[in-house]
Amino acid sequence: TLSTAQLEHIHIYTVAQTAFHRTLDVDGVVDFDNDQATSVLAPMSGPVSRLLVQPGDRVKKGQLLATVDSPDYAAAVAAYRKAVAAAQAARRLADMDKDLLAHKGVAQKEADQAESDAVSAESDRYTALQTLYSLNIDPHTIADIKKGRAISRLTGEIRAPMAGTVVERQITPGQLLQAGTTPCFTIADLSRVWVMAQVFDADIGNVHVGDTAEIVTDGKSIPGRVDNVAAEVDPATRSVMVRVAVANPGGALKKQMYVRLRLTSHTASTGILAPVSSILRDDENLPFVYALQKDGSFARRHVTLGGRVADSYDIPDGLKVGDRIVVDGAIFVQFMQDQ
Repeated sequence: TLSTAQLEHIHIYTVAQTAFHRTLDVDGVVDFDNDQATSVLAPMSGPVSRLLVQPGDRVKKGQLLATVDSPDYAAAVAAYRKAVAAAQAARRLADMDKDLLAHKGVAQKEADQAESDAVSAESDRYTALQTLYSLNIDPHTIADIKKGRAISRLTGEIRAPMAGTVVERQITPGQLLQAGTTPCFTIADLSRVWVMAQVFDADIGNVHVGDTAEIVTDGKSIPGRVDNVAAEVDPATRSVMVRVAVANPGGALKKQMYVRLRLTSHTASTGILAPVSSILRDDENLPFVYALQKDGSFARRHVTLGGRVADSYDIPDGLKVGDRIVVDGAIFVQFMQDQ
């Protein structure tokens, strides 16, 4: 019990049923938005002759990143020119047989075969042209090739497939590249990133796509939104991966950075809340509050803590509507009890 003078050091809070939005505090790790990031593979084989960008450089779509001394270009140009010549010859023969057929000079079967050969040769020509495009050859050079003009020694070019920031360079001058398999660069649009967080299966029922999120790093708060909740539980950690999309125009969030994440459910809940200042812990680290009794004395009441809601805790068990508990001054009451 406390004297009248001692009672002036505490404040009493009457427990009531309250509507609120559940929050959950978890740790997260920043990652690229993989919908806006890509690994640039070598489109041709050969040694790297020159590097034109460094990690951290911003690039435009189509910008030259590196050059390669590659025999693939010469082979592709030669294959295209052979395909063009073959297609032209096959088409001339098909046209001649068509004219002869009209004058009963050849059989229908021969004319049909000639037309089939012409179509096949034209398909080979188209395929050879697409190979030139796949090697990222400059469009003006391709135009000269199509016109049959002489081409000086070609240098292989690795170009940016999208606009963004070069976040990783994986090749060095002189390194031998293998077409379609050697990763050369990673380019990402860093204006938006993902924050990946593990939520334990006991809490995952309170997290949904569309929930708001608050990312805290270096004392700054950045808003985000839950845009994916994994469909399975990790059997090793009993947790579910939650992905939060965050705008990052200033580049404050870096890949692999650890951040604190507060998720707020957009679905309203109803329950009993107790201010954080009212919660104490006993010698066994169990949470309790001081509840005002009918005779004016105070008694410890052990409670079960749910999620944190702003400056309060959700109390699923231990309190009922109408209970009166100490909020400001709970430590003072504990001190007086220990005397």
